[in-house]
Amino acid sequence: MAVNIRKKNERMRGSKTHGWGAKKKHRGAGNRGGRGMAGTGKRGDAKKPSIWKDKKYFGKHGFKTKAKNLKTITLRNLDKKLESWLKLGKITFEKGVFIIDLKSMKYNKLLGTGKLTHKVKITVGSVTPLAIEKIKAYKGSEISSDQKTVTKDNGSELEE
Repeated sequence: MAVNIRKKNERMRGSKTHGWGAKKKHRGAGNRGGRGMAGTGKRGDAKKPSIWKDKKYFGKHGFKTKAKNLKTITLRNLDKKLESWLKLGKITFEKGVFIIDLKSMKYNKLLGTGKLTHKVKITVGSVTPLAIEKIKAYKGSEISSDQKTVTKDNGSELEE
């Protein structure tokens, strides 16, 4: 047969202090001067030494971004914009090949998402390995880049 064990707070009903002695005791965060680092302000001299020991109390901590302000474009977007860029005079069309200078259009990097449906000759600052693969696979397309080596996600390098 299971025994019903009563909780302490149930047994303490009507005892006024619930077994903590004087009324002032066991009042919560106020009893200990607040929660966490509360009370460490202008007159918090008692807690100052604990702040000095904690080197992470002051200043910013965490991740620092290594990202640069890159303006990127994918092969898909590049392929979509060819006709409109040609009308605007941003690119040229010679002997069935679109000649694109992405550097002059302020694009820093070419990404390999999507696929090509036109022959292109591209000049760009940097390019991903997948984009190089796809451009070289499409007949009559060429790419020239400033970067000497292209790093894959796994850390290995490809010579350009």
